Amino acid sequence: MRNLLVSTIAIATMFAAPALAGDLQTAKGKPLYMQAPVYSWTGWYAGVNVGYSWGRSDSDFSFANGAGAVAFVGSDSANMNGVIGGGQFGFNRQIYNYVWGFETDFQGSAQKGNSGATCAGGTSGVTPLTLVNSACAPGHIGDTRPFDVAAFPVSIGMNQELEWFGTVRGRFGYLATPTILFYGTGGLAYGRVNTTATVNGINVIGVNGTNPFDLSAGAATSSSSAFKAGWTLGAGVEGQLGGNWSAKVEYLYIDLGTVSGAFATPIISPSGSTLVARYSSHITDNILRVGVNYNFSSAP
Repeated sequence: MRNLLVSTIAIATMFAAPALAGDLQTAKGKPLYMQAPVYSWTGWYAGVNVGYSWGRSDSDFSFANGAGAVAFVGSDSANMNGVIGGGQFGFNRQIYNYVWGFETDFQGSAQKGNSGATCAGGTSGVTPLTLVNSACAPGHIGDTRPFDVAAFPVSIGMNQELEWFGTVRGRFGYLATPTILFYGTGGLAYGRVNTTATVNGINVIGVNGTNPFDLSAGAATSSSSAFKAGWTLGAGVEGQLGGNWSAKVEYLYIDLGTVSGAFATPIISPSGSTLVARYSSHITDNILRVGVNYNFSSAP
């Protein structure tokens, strides 16, 4: 009898224990154990960023006479580096370990650079005397060799700055962990490029074969501001900081296309008409930035 009682109590305890544990876990409708927080990337977000940009302006220059005949072609490149900063706004949608969405940002920029080219002057004191002319400007032939004056160089210098820019991009990424997102991004880029170009030269004035002659400095400046649209591609990594906050590191390559212009100058060409200066610049950017985002609808 005693052995039967012990066995009965043991069996009853074995079946009652899980039920009792279940009651304890659901006491007052709340579990008595802790769950790890689950982050959701879905939702609207906004944030700020700061970084540095290694920009580039690859430019072609030319001088042409009044008839449109090209007298000189040159090229130069300028680094347009500087600090950038701004804000972003976007939306994420998480499906299992994948996150897709879109983002738009707007950046202020301190990027600027200088470039230019020079059409060489003529050569004096050699035969034939026509060598006193250059491709871009005439020289002066005096009545005797000491009064031959070679044409002076004609130069163009250009200053450019990327005043501001922005992007509208899609984003698609993979969650390496529930709180770390690796993503690629790409889409539309746009910005405002300010350009100031200045041409300098010296006209040799006088009747060839006679003396005297005169020198007259000439200069012309053109300033323009162009809104340009292009494309961007990049990648980044973003991690949850806790609560609704996350931080990211991002790289973007931006191509804004070509900025171009033309303007008349007072520099006399060998044909007797004045020179017209032209420029064409291809603007690109390499951006590295860090930022923080606040997700309005996601919390652990």
